[in-house]
Amino acid sequence: MADEKLPDLPVGWIGTGRMGAAMARRLARAGADLTVWNRTRSKAEALIPDGARVAESLDELAGCHLVFTTVSASADLETVLTGPGGLLDGRASVPSIIVDCSTVSTGTSAVMRAAAQERGAAFLAAPVSGNGKVAAAGRLSLVVSGPEETYAQAEPFLRKIAATVTYAGEGEAARLVKICHNLLLGVLTQSLAEIAVLAERGGVSRAALLDFVNGSVLGSAFTKYKTPAFVHLDYTPTFTPVLLRKDLDLGLAAARELGVPMPLAAVTQQLVQGAISTGRGAEDFAVLLDLQAASAGLRLEPEIAEVDDGLG
Repeated sequence: MADEKLPDLPVGWIGTGRMGAAMARRLARAGADLTVWNRTRSKAEALIPDGARVAESLDELAGCHLVFTTVSASADLETVLTGPGGLLDGRASVPSIIVDCSTVSTGTSAVMRAAAQERGAAFLAAPVSGNGKVAAAGRLSLVVSGPEETYAQAEPFLRKIAATVTYAGEGEAARLVKICHNLLLGVLTQSLAEIAVLAERGGVSRAALLDFVNGSVLGSAFTKYKTPAFVHLDYTPTFTPVLLRKDLDLGLAAARELGVPMPLAAVTQQLVQGAISTGRGAEDFAVLLDLQAASAGLRLEPEIAEVDDGLG
């Protein structure tokens, strides 16, 4: 399906930050009739060479068949959909389908779903796994929930954006899946930081350790993605501790609601908070490595070694 021609339908996109722009660019390059809007217009204009048009306001997206949203937090989603001047705020027409690819709470998602349905629009929750670089390489993963017939209509567009698309069921199932995913993301990163510091304290380079891990049964796309950051100490942000803390908070709130103890996630949340409190909140979340080293009394230096992030 990834190679099929897209249906000839107008598509809108709200939110062209680091992740949203990379996803929208794949859709534009696949031939979608795409109009984009962003609060900071210059970020949307960067997609013009890829074939996208830039909307002056959300009014221009109201007539689209399908509109994607990719924003940073629950409050931002509420603003662009139901806030004053939002996509669903008192308009004569609204899109047939809204696909939200943000990571927001299940509660916010349910409220936005109800607001969309009240206006006659179908709503899909479609949070994404990956970052802007992964999106550009065409290796994102999407998990989607909502009406199955709506998913079938949106699927051709979704498969132009992501390498894998998983339908999780009705309602907010996709939100819980993504929250679980990001809880694991945080715990894995902290674990990777701990073993890297242990190995280095014992005289093993981080490059050697990660080369072994990446080639073992424990290696994964994620450990490969993070290898350059860990080896070169390059904390150019792909996903920040502030965003990771938000997702850990969402996960721990869901765990409380469902009565599930999550001790590892709770400890990781505090360690991520430590990164933010020490002024490292705007860097990549791989900065957990520096904090782990500091707690062990170890000063890290970038290693000069050729490593691969697995993205080709």
